[in-house]
Amino acid sequence: MLGRWDIDQAICVSHTSKENTVLRSGISPEKVFMVPNAVDSAMFTPSPDRLSCDEIIIVVISRLVYRKGADLLVEVIPEVCRLFPKVRFIVGGDGPKRVRLEEMREKFSLQDRVEMLGAVPHAQVRSVLISGHIFLNSSLTEAFCIAILEAASCGLLTVSTRVGGVPEVLPDGMIVLAEPDPEDMVRAIRQAIDILPGIDPQIMHRRMKKLYSWDDVAKRTEIVYDRAVHSSNTNLLDRLPRYLTCGAWAGKLFCLVMIINYLVWCLLEFLQPAEGIEEVPDIGPLHIHLDSADDQCEPQGT
Repeated sequence: MLGRWDIDQAICVSHTSKENTVLRSGISPEKVFMVPNAVDSAMFTPSPDRLSCDEIIIVVISRLVYRKGADLLVEVIPEVCRLFPKVRFIVGGDGPKRVRLEEMREKFSLQDRVEMLGAVPHAQVRSVLISGHIFLNSSLTEAFCIAILEAASCGLLTVSTRVGGVPEVLPDGMIVLAEPDPEDMVRAIRQAIDILPGIDPQIMHRRMKKLYSWDDVAKRTEIVYDRAVHSSNTNLLDRLPRYLTCGAWAGKLFCLVMIINYLVWCLLEFLQPAEGIEEVPDIGPLHIHLDSADDQCEPQGT
């Protein structure tokens, strides 16, 4: 790969993603860091009133495509509806697989138990989530899956396929994992229904608020950027021989591209002298400003 020779530091959202990046790109593991995504806990909050379990609502919000496991939903939903008469589904999202879900609903006469919302704007995701008890994720591949964070922050118990970085996202007791197989997913949903009475949405929200804070992500990201800024920068002449190892023809092409890029950069430097650029004031490390902002926003009595 051309880019690996120029990478000073890299960020991945999960340990699984880091392992894949190192294996596929050949980047040194010391240059790859894991910084997870976070959730806006002020936006994604549970419903003030706890939902009754007389009717259990399973929420799906996803792009209805193959990678997101829409074909699995076509097999799982009718079986769950057959086994659990008090379960109802709300499916939000759009995509080429929506037709299959519509056909499934017609075939099994589930119009009154499977509600199809279509595309859901992000601003309305919370209102859909808090109408349910369980969030179902059927993805076939995932580096992290931020949708799980949003659902958990709203107090929903999650059922998800055990793929990619998903097992790293939520602690035990907040998620039930299953293999990407219809039978095992039905088993996981059964388990989630059994433990649902013991789930407290408010407690779950407070845990997510502590686990996935954007302030924490910003501080960790700043550390990686600082390492990149202070890392040694190999000059072009030292890098060119490395590009030649990328292949008989690809190596020569990469060298040519880098030489052209370098010449363009030199031209831009010549046309725009450094003294003509307004200097950006140094405001100091970001974490100091974040800490001071936290102190100012600290509520009274805490």
